[in-house]
Amino acid sequence: MNNDDISIKQKYEKYINTYSVKKMEDVVISHAEGALVYDMRGQEYLDCFAGIAVNNAGHRNPKIIQAAKEQMDKLVHCCAYVYYSEPPALLSEKLAYYTPGQLDKTFFSNSGAEAIEGSLRIAKQFTERYEFIALQCSFHGRTNATLSITGNRKRKQEGGPYLSGISFVPPPYCYRCPFELEKESCNLKCARYLREVIDFQTSGSVAAFIAEPILGEGGIIVPPQNYFQEIKKILEEFQILFIADEVQTGFGRTGKLFAIEHYEVVPDIIAMAKGIAGGFPLSAFITRDEIARSFKPGDHLSTFGGNPVSCAAAIANIDFLLEENIPEKALAKGENFILKLKNELMKKYDLIGEVRGKGLMIGIELVKDKEKTPAAEEAAKIREICRENRLLIGVGGVYGNVLRIQPPLVITEEQLERALNILDKAFSLIDKC
Repeated sequence: MNNDDISIKQKYEKYINTYSVKKMEDVVISHAEGALVYDMRGQEYLDCFAGIAVNNAGHRNPKIIQAAKEQMDKLVHCCAYVYYSEPPALLSEKLAYYTPGQLDKTFFSNSGAEAIEGSLRIAKQFTERYEFIALQCSFHGRTNATLSITGNRKRKQEGGPYLSGISFVPPPYCYRCPFELEKESCNLKCARYLREVIDFQTSGSVAAFIAEPILGEGGIIVPPQNYFQEIKKILEEFQILFIADEVQTGFGRTGKLFAIEHYEVVPDIIAMAKGIAGGFPLSAFITRDEIARSFKPGDHLSTFGGNPVSCAAAIANIDFLLEENIPEKALAKGENFILKLKNELMKKYDLIGEVRGKGLMIGIELVKDKEKTPAAEEAAKIREICRENRLLIGVGGVYGNVLRIQPPLVITEEQLERALNILDKAFSLIDKC
């Protein structure tokens, strides 16, 4: 470890509040490119976490950087809700074109939590109702409102009191079915249970149901194919809006530009962030004009939302993803990688309970035994071994036992093979303990 590493870590310890972080990864990142990051000593790491699914187009994507630089030379900030400027206008037009259905009015903000908060507010104002339904195992942000609709006690502890009027539906977590049913014969009980939640847990004033198309923090939980169609049918019966939280799943991550497209339903509102602008801070929620009109002057605003530089980066990001067919390539790479994980690792190591995912949003759930006892300690150790061998991955899941593989979508097949080999080595070391 060189002096620069030590100095930076000391400054973190002295000046940055990281008390809410369980453990910082023991690497000081200096620079990055594509799917690779480098520490202060120039050592190369293969990045299979991408800043928690942010750098979808790759670190320092030249097209995105160039667009941001050109915009910086013209205008950095003017507030998109006080003055007109070109980048937010062009980006909102692009989002209206590429999102499913008739979603055509965008509101810009800065973070995923802000986009979710805005979605909740506009849903309440449009429906003139005040209750929400969310999923157990879900995660929607760390503000008071977004934690209120997060279905995970560990994320919420010591943060209350939270908003009232929130109900939760059991998750579509087939590996750990809350109803102890088999996927082949359950008849989508987890989706159909929404009706019972509406009837018995609410006052009948539900504004919206919110869900991640694939639950990220919850452990890369992939709902059955017809799940959201069944959900949408019930929502329409009760005239309840559907908010799709695409903060983590959006912009090619799962093999579609937006993950909800896999399920062939159209949400009433989509919230997006993370992968929207190639690493520049930006978020948004988009909805139909009739819903958007429920905002009246003074209801909602964002000083930095729609920042010209971030919007210019987002336009270049979307252009790159689509021109290079990145979502389709991510789907193929992901399917191949999942197959290798199942055939080459899962058959070798009993520690792997399930491999699941779509595109390059992949989860490896670790268990101690046939009773599926979560192997959280082992997951943390494998992450550490991977980092020591220059591979960066994530760990999550409601039990802390899911390895998260979410690399930049530009990662090559050769780099994925390298990741597989390092994972194999990590599992073999754990297996010997």
